[in-house]
Amino acid sequence: MGEYMKTIEINGQKYEILKNDANCVNPIELKEMVTDYFEPFDYIFGDYSNDKVRLKGYYDSQNKKATKINDIQYVEDYKKDYCNYGAKTFLLKKIK
Repeated sequence: MGEYMKTIEINGQKYEILKNDANCVNPIELKEMVTDYFEPFDYIFGDYSNDKVRLKGYYDSQNKKATKINDIQYVEDYKKDYCNYGAKTFLLKKIK
């Protein structure tokens, strides 16, 4: 994988962009939507439905707070069950 690591800073926190379908990450929109609610999460998953972004926080699998609904290993299940087919999605990982 010869790609460089792409990062984004949102409200003072840096994230690595792990997935970015069709270059859908919008830093301006995220700065308004990523509140302190997302502070404890290790990842932020986003999907676009009807031109609106929805965000969901996830923990690393080794994090003691991780459960089936917020463990990053289940993000594909969430995408399959709750996102529109073919929806643009992105995944950000907090840089600690």
